[in-house]
Amino acid sequence: MDHVIRAYDEHSDLDAALRTWLEVGWVESADRRSSVGVAMAAANTEVGMLDDEPECFVCWVPGTIRYDTSDLPLCAITAVTTSHVGRKLGFASTMTTRALSHAAESGCAVAALGIFEQGFYDKLGFGTADYDHRISFDPATLMVDHVPYRPPVRVTMDDWADMHHAMSNRMMSHGSIVLSPPRFLEAEVGLSDRPFALGYRDGQGHLTHFMYGGMKGEHGPWRITAYAYRNTDQLMELLRLLHELSDQIRSVSIMEPTHIQLQALIRNPMRQADRSAGSDHESSNRAFAWWQMRMLDVEACVAARSWRGEPVRFNLTLTDPVESRLRGTWPGVGGDYTMEVGVESKATRGHTDGLPSMTTGVGPFTRLWFGVRSPSVLAVSDRIEASAGLMADLDEAMRLPKPVAGWLF
Repeated sequence: MDHVIRAYDEHSDLDAALRTWLEVGWVESADRRSSVGVAMAAANTEVGMLDDEPECFVCWVPGTIRYDTSDLPLCAITAVTTSHVGRKLGFASTMTTRALSHAAESGCAVAALGIFEQGFYDKLGFGTADYDHRISFDPATLMVDHVPYRPPVRVTMDDWADMHHAMSNRMMSHGSIVLSPPRFLEAEVGLSDRPFALGYRDGQGHLTHFMYGGMKGEHGPWRITAYAYRNTDQLMELLRLLHELSDQIRSVSIMEPTHIQLQALIRNPMRQADRSAGSDHESSNRAFAWWQMRMLDVEACVAARSWRGEPVRFNLTLTDPVESRLRGTWPGVGGDYTMEVGVESKATRGHTDGLPSMTTGVGPFTRLWFGVRSPSVLAVSDRIEASAGLMADLDEAMRLPKPVAGWLF
């Protein structure tokens, strides 16, 4: 069989891309053809060819990820889709590695992707991010009567550029992701079933805060897949809007916003969960980790950390599993480093005599550096070799908020 990887051509490859997305169940109808085309064209897309037929598509887009108070350049891998006849031939892993290499060469410091299952992308150096909480509840139980109500404006699917602007300028926290191409959001809304979007505009007509998702039936549930707000007052206004829609909508599902504990605003959450168990409108709080990330530039990631306590210095031996797969100029991030965590943190190549040492892979180290769990906890679950004293020092130096992406991809 003849294997070739080349750049995507929207004129010759769109029909094959649609066929592949239909095969894997990402779309259910050929009427999504144009939106699939937008998703492909908005990204950096490569095609895996088998006997002159496109059988695998890998897409990535640039963006940013918030690290504490700094933004790092990001590569978000938004689609890895292989047809039924193109599987088990190495396309997905080879082409994902190529995407990482291209992104690193273009200046990206971090890569992220949504996962179909934990384990596959670990082989490419990815580590699992923190849990997100998806809360399902009856909006009538929201205790937000103290928040003034305003009628919203209707946001249509043609307002994707406004939605992208609102998402890009939303209130950020550690781990917040922004995907740069506005057309990525155009594709997302075009691929949605029974979409809805409601929000608020300022005096100049700019969309400042909104929520977007899909509807089911007359009474829901509504599944909210995106929302944006610039401050917590706007967040509370969106929750008040959901409360006012409860005369018809019996349940809503939403990823918990970073800036509140949503359960604290729900009346009788335990009773609601017990009463609704097994229902289409079940009240629940489910935690799961749906995305992974890895460093592409250790020096840039380390420099983003500022720790005002006693500096922590150590030698790091880092392994990167993609190095054996690479064919471009980017060498991966494996090797020896001297690390310093302080007011101005830094990573320099090579070891320094007399320092404690750590040996680990890029996936576990990315999890440690982004604060997914404390270093001492990760030493139990991930393959991190270091002294108890060093891990205790890093437990203090790497105290960070929970990383939350805030943008599904």
